[in-house]
Amino acid sequence: MNGTFSVSFHYLCVYLAEYSKQEEAALKILLAEDDVRLRRNIVHILKKEFHNVTEAGNGQEALDHTLTEKYDLVILDWMMPQLSGIDVCQQLRDTGFNGSILMLTAKDDTEDIIRGLDSGADDYIVKPFKIEELLARVRALLRRKDKVIEQVIQINHLQLNIDSRVFLYNNEEIDLTKNEFLLLEYLFINRGRVLTREQICIYIWGYDYDVSNNSLDALVKLVRKKIDDGQSKSRIQNVRGIGYKLREK
Repeated sequence: MNGTFSVSFHYLCVYLAEYSKQEEAALKILLAEDDVRLRRNIVHILKKEFHNVTEAGNGQEALDHTLTEKYDLVILDWMMPQLSGIDVCQQLRDTGFNGSILMLTAKDDTEDIIRGLDSGADDYIVKPFKIEELLARVRALLRRKDKVIEQVIQINHLQLNIDSRVFLYNNEEIDLTKNEFLLLEYLFINRGRVLTREQICIYIWGYDYDVSNNSLDALVKLVRKKIDDGQSKSRIQNVRGIGYKLREK
């Protein structure tokens, strides 16, 4: 009996430890969507990911919730009764809201997307979308929330200044194109991590990128010529079948 209790208690401790980790990783999310069926489906999926979710059926209700609760992420439908997602987004930013904002929109016109991002949204997703894509965007925003990005990143004789968009090699500025800098910026911020080709392409060319793998490989080759000394392995490591990572040593 004691042995059974000991084993059961052990698994209970393991479960509680895992649950605690999930709670710590959970986002407090406000979802504002006037389509009841879509809203309930999204809420169900987000709760399965152990996030704490509050619902709102219109823009004013969403804004009211933010006055009494603090949210890590606000997901806003663009077209809602009383206040649009754009209006809510702008008012949140005007009042100092520093959480993440994800916009749901049926508008895929470039000007509308730019308007949404300029209003203060961190990201957008165009309807109809797959739930997997929504969850991927939420995870990305969670990573951004938890990660404080250094403005100056030094790796041996290489230095990248994110704010001034300057890259130094042995304290000498290296002339880089916009895409070359974006490649290095993404690799430096995620130094030591393997990044997929898709992640890199999205960071450089955007979600609707239309470039081949050869374009990325060619860009990497150009950057290698500018940052490698030719005496040791390239700083940009090719991870076969996946993508690239930045060597720290």
